[in-house]
Amino acid sequence: MITPKAHEQTSILVQAAAKICEDKKGEDTRILELDPVDSGLSDFFLITSARNDRQAQAIADDIEYTLKRDFGVYATSVEGRRQGEWILLDYVDFVVHVFLTEKRAFYDIERLRKSARPLTPAEFDDELKAALAAKTRAARSKTAPAKPAKTAPSPKLQKAAVAKKTARKSASTRAARTTPAHGASKAPAKKRARKA
Repeated sequence: MITPKAHEQTSILVQAAAKICEDKKGEDTRILELDPVDSGLSDFFLITSARNDRQAQAIADDIEYTLKRDFGVYATSVEGRRQGEWILLDYVDFVVHVFLTEKRAFYDIERLRKSARPLTPAEFDDELKAALAAKTRAARSKTAPAKPAKTAPSPKLQKAAVAKKTARKSASTRAARTTPAHGASKAPAKKRARKA
């Protein structure tokens, strides 16, 4: 059973590979979201067409290089690179198929996977963004600390606070009366001591 987090990570990898297909002028790029009951092995097929074998090899090489560099993900199996008619990159959770246009029409993988949901890279990108945004909103709502409601202190607490303030004031007033003011002379006290 695939976890939602693993499915999300696979979706990000598929999205990156689909972008490379678009950048390298792959034609009719499609993402098939496979039915878990039907597929059993993989979650997605990424299918694109190339006009010639060199373009097919360039697309496959760039997908392999970018996924390795940016995500640290390696294809477990690569087949057909030398001929360039149908290059298959197997990443376990998704498989990339880079066909020459006539070979794609001949094998017609989309027809063989009728239960799969076909998406264009733009549709796939929109769905992924919406899913990530919903996940972010849900995470933020769970982790946002609840602000305590401000309530007035009880009458007992209010009286105690007033009494404490009054006690501090009277103590500071008494201290000010008993200590001489700043700069005041202590001479009268000394004179009294001599007279006695």
